[in-house]
Amino acid sequence: MPTPRRRAATVRRLERASGDLATAAITRMEQTLPWYGAMPAENRSWVGLVAQAGIAAFIEWFRRPDTPQTVSADVFGTAPRELTRAVTLQQTVELVRATIAVVEEHIDALAAAGDRGVLREAVLRYSREIAFAAAQVYAGAAEARGAWDARLEALVVDALLRGEADEALRTRAAALGWGSPSPVVVVAGSAPDGDPETVIDGVRRAARHARLEVLSGVQGNRLVAILGGAYEPLKATSALVAQFGPGAVVAGPPVPDLLDATDSAAAAVAGLRAAAAWPGAPRPVLADDLLPERALDGDPLARTLLIEQVYRPLERAGPVLLDTLVAFLEHTSSLEAAARLLFVHPNTVRYRLRGVASVCGVAPTDMRGAYTLRVALTLGRLDQPEPTL
Repeated sequence: MPTPRRRAATVRRLERASGDLATAAITRMEQTLPWYGAMPAENRSWVGLVAQAGIAAFIEWFRRPDTPQTVSADVFGTAPRELTRAVTLQQTVELVRATIAVVEEHIDALAAAGDRGVLREAVLRYSREIAFAAAQVYAGAAEARGAWDARLEALVVDALLRGEADEALRTRAAALGWGSPSPVVVVAGSAPDGDPETVIDGVRRAARHARLEVLSGVQGNRLVAILGGAYEPLKATSALVAQFGPGAVVAGPPVPDLLDATDSAAAAVAGLRAAAAWPGAPRPVLADDLLPERALDGDPLARTLLIEQVYRPLERAGPVLLDTLVAFLEHTSSLEAAARLLFVHPNTVRYRLRGVASVCGVAPTDMRGAYTLRVALTLGRLDQPEPTL
């Protein structure tokens, strides 16, 4: 059992040797830890200060054996928080191990006569406590960084949805680990029940499994995911569809870069809003497959696309295809009825309808295609210039 006098003698020896112990610990780190020598000089200096603070804290800890035997995380308070980014928790454990090893090697010289066993036991107990303190520091830093990353990710998603994409957005995304993948697809759907953080974690796991990069956010009852590397939009969206709540899940058109994703986001959100008009829509569904519903819902982009990509090509192709299409649609998609009206053979009508599909990319013989063409024809006619009087 150590006497107060022997303990006080050991404390004095520890205090006199504290500087030499810290120097020896740094030397040990340089000799045994290659990554330590590769660190910038500023970071090595901070590590040295932490080592000195740890030895000083041990001396104080050993001086008062009757106080609660715990070590405060404040031992690491001498270094800036940024050091937790430069030094991993595993590396911190290696630093602690190197420092403790140096102290253990000098126990015979540091302990007063009869106090070696007590000092050795104290070093072992202190090393455990300092390891717990290090874990506490890193856990706190990870929690703070996670909260900051979540806010930053929400800002990126919000900016895209508001159409405010600039270089600052690219910088924020890069800080979140976004590697500028292409193409980029924005997906919108309802948010499932549950904590938003849990929802976003599920989206990240699903994206990693599908080898996609993702930025996502929960906005009220809506979940939005920005997918990078989505070469096949529907396939990529299908990998995440289980993370959404009930109802439609809409994928915007692919774009080459994050800064262009405002267009994909606008289409996805407009499609989600209009999807209620197509109860039988597949899940997921492409925003471009919802052009008729989006146009009827007041989406100017969908209106423009139907006119410019469907109606105008037919108009330029000449009256034969356009008149055949009108006759076919007005007579309940009947080949025979359209043929009688046009005084041609049904096979001629069939041939012309294939020409319609070739010109505008929409098949009139498909029920969904016929609906899209009917809306496009209506919008195209309304877009004609008013006759001059």
